Amino acid sequence: MKTAKGRPPRRKMDVDGFASREGAQALALWALAFLARDVERIGRFLALTGVAPDDLRHLAQAPDFLLAVLDYLAADEPLLLAFAAEEGVAPEAVGPARRALGGGEDG
Repeated sequence: MKTAKGRPPRRKMDVDGFASREGAQALALWALAFLARDVERIGRFLALTGVAPDDLRHLAQAPDFLLAVLDYLAADEPLLLAFAAEEGVAPEAVGPARRALGGGEDG
């Protein structure tokens, strides 16, 4: 099976699989890659966060930044649903992933 973009979907993982720090980091990196594949999506993210494009690679290693990526995704339901569909993950995975990265309660 292929996604709408012609890429194979990410390996299926149970929602609880994203509750670990490693799973949460993977989900956040998938989300960042999802944003980066579309000029408008990444442009809006960069504008709202104040992050420079050249800083993305370095920041992608920081748990606080990865949490910010998930927060951004969770705050925009249509974007979250598009991400979930394209990556083959449940939208509900973002909550446990946020908590694993120190995000506390779901927003």
